[in-house]
Amino acid sequence: MNHIRAVLFDLDGTLIDSAPDLAGAVDRMRTDRGLSSLPLSTYRPMVGSGARGMLQVAFGMAPDAPEFEAMKDEFLNNYQQALDVHTRAFDGVFELLAGLQARGLIWGVVTNKHERFTHRIVERMTWLQAAATVICGDTTPPAKPHPEPLLEASRRIAVPPEHCVYVGDDERDIQAGRAAGMTTVAALYGYLGLAEPAHQWGADHVIDLPLSLLKCFE
Repeated sequence: MNHIRAVLFDLDGTLIDSAPDLAGAVDRMRTDRGLSSLPLSTYRPMVGSGARGMLQVAFGMAPDAPEFEAMKDEFLNNYQQALDVHTRAFDGVFELLAGLQARGLIWGVVTNKHERFTHRIVERMTWLQAAATVICGDTTPPAKPHPEPLLEASRRIAVPPEHCVYVGDDERDIQAGRAAGMTTVAALYGYLGLAEPAHQWGADHVIDLPLSLLKCFE
């Protein structure tokens, strides 16, 4: 990847492990209703699907359910109240970012998480403030898997898409990156979902750990 000048990352499941706080927000909804708590391992694979995935796991609820929007709002309010209690960078992320900087590469974030949550996390997790750009799920009208958020990031950092890498842990990340004309990397240490196996997403590279990304530049 000698032609690469910038690395763009998904946020949840790629740079940060936010599963405990997201799962906690929806599990609180269960316990508030007198239902038993579910283990984090039950929620973890679907964290990348946001409210849709969390409500599906916790209540078997589909987005077309009449009460879905009200339940979604409750989940998001719970999450906003406690979104950085247990959320941490994945092991190796700090070393990865330092390694990219040492190679003269810039990095940024493109996430489907909305601005009201993302900006608070960036404020609390100050290392994220070194990102050259942070594109959120409501920064551009279409979110991933549409390529526009990635193209907007490319414009803001003034690096053409063909000189960018996009790293993510969801099939939508790879779809968006490919549609934007970027090199794509699937993060197998992330949440991945329950659909197609990550090796079938069509990513240009796959990595098992954050630091493995540096090997792609050797």
